[in-house]
Amino acid sequence: MGYAILLVFILAIGKWQYDRLVFDVKRKKRRDYYRNVYLKSDAWRRKRYVVLKRDDWKCVYCGAKATQVHHKRYARKNIGREPIKWLVSVCKPCHEGLHANK
Repeated sequence: MGYAILLVFILAIGKWQYDRLVFDVKRKKRRDYYRNVYLKSDAWRRKRYVVLKRDDWKCVYCGAKATQVHHKRYARKNIGREPIKWLVSVCKPCHEGLHANK
């Protein structure tokens, strides 16, 4: 009886580790696609321009000249389909601060 419980425990730990590994691999693929493909695409450049223009090229946090666009939310499974309302114009220091707080 004790061996059966131990075996179930070992299998549960193995399943948990496998699920975590699969999650990490998928997350890395999404991150690499986002950074290396999507952010260099014409679609992102157009969306970025629309957001900067909407916010009058000013950082929504401090009012300085905005040079970057920050995602307030991410569409994890739908990269590139984020609505404009999820994006805001930011200056580099504010953008770095936003990501440092996470």
